Amino acid sequence: MTLAFVALGANLGPVQETLHWAVQELGALPTCQGMRCSSFYRSAPVQAQGPDYVNAVVSFETQLSAQSLLQALQAIEKRAGRVRSYRNASRPLDLDLLLFGQERIAQADLEVPHPRMFERAFVLLPLAELDSNLVNAEQLRAVADQAIERL
Repeated sequence: MTLAFVALGANLGPVQETLHWAVQELGALPTCQGMRCSSFYRSAPVQAQGPDYVNAVVSFETQLSAQSLLQALQAIEKRAGRVRSYRNASRPLDLDLLLFGQERIAQADLEVPHPRMFERAFVLLPLAELDSNLVNAEQLRAVADQAIERL
């Protein structure tokens, strides 16, 4: 079993309902167990336009490979109506694999740890809520200027 951390975000449609649905879908993945979900957070888009996002992070143990988990995440996004029109476009659901055990992965379609996770308060705050050992004070200070609200 590998401990995975996945970031969830949405800024189109009924965002909180969509995030709750996505958490249920993740919990139903084969071999997924021990699901934990952070609080939801509202934040302005980063390097993008559009409505505010609602974000969270979930953790769970899985026997899926990182690549299989990525495919499952993309299938869930697609069922939620996600269309990949351009980078940082508004979306009904975004699922990002942040961490996958201690693995370091650098593939064309998957990079773990997620390359921008330490630049984003909307990832670091919910991640720290689930495991404070994964985020340090310096990393939190680096994103302290990003407006974020715990819901």
